[in-house]
Amino acid sequence: MQSSNPVLNRSSAFAPGQGQAYPGAAPYGQPGPHNQPGQYGGGYGGPQQYQGAPASSRPMTLDDVIVKTSLTLAVVTISAALSWFMIPDTLVTPAFLAGALLAFALGMVLSFKRTINPALVMIYAVFEGVFLGVGSEFIANYVGSADVVVQAVLATLVTTAMTLATYKYFNIKVTARFTKMVIIATMGFAGVILINFIASMLGFNSGIGGFGAMGLLFAAIGAGLAVFNLILDFDMIERGVAAGAPQNEAWRAAFGLTVTLVWLYWNLLRILAILRGGD
Repeated sequence: MQSSNPVLNRSSAFAPGQGQAYPGAAPYGQPGPHNQPGQYGGGYGGPQQYQGAPASSRPMTLDDVIVKTSLTLAVVTISAALSWFMIPDTLVTPAFLAGALLAFALGMVLSFKRTINPALVMIYAVFEGVFLGVGSEFIANYVGSADVVVQAVLATLVTTAMTLATYKYFNIKVTARFTKMVIIATMGFAGVILINFIASMLGFNSGIGGFGAMGLLFAAIGAGLAVFNLILDFDMIERGVAAGAPQNEAWRAAFGLTVTLVWLYWNLLRILAILRGGD
């Protein structure tokens, strides 16, 4: 079962017949010895109970994803808080740019690596936290109150919970067409943001990253795309668990969720700041 998430597509562990949780096990979703079902289910019967393998090589579970995502987000939060309170005003702009660029670079590396590296995920979380901490402080100063950051965090949690509830209770099916549309739209949006960032460094101001009407429009588009990517993330996690992906792949799922949640938070924060206006 191929993952619908572009980050997870780099790992063969999320496709049936392509991975093993430990040496000697049948590939995910394929028959085992003597035509018995594979160790980790797949097919029509769903994943079966894992037995016999060492704990370090057991299949990924939903709990694994929750724990590792919580850990990654905790690192982002701690890094953001330290950046907010400890980075002096004279270094705000360099720290913001460094955090954004290094997080982007590491994000690209992690997205295209076939083997996930937990240490790199943690380093990515640190740089992402620097970007968010400095950026959130700037927006809070622009609005004149740190309440806008709390509101953005709450809005992110509520939006994520509502998206998950909608995905589960309305049994949303992630089709190939839906996935393709979301990926193309996301890549196009990211391309526009990257070009605008480079142009802003050269002195051109399009308003896309500002606090005017154009900024509000692009922040709303970004938040909408983040919600669609959350659906892809949820689908990817379900498929990975069902396919019996190795436990270590929970770090890849955590990375994908962290990228999406950070993206959602940042755009919601910008929307709230634009609607409230400057101090």
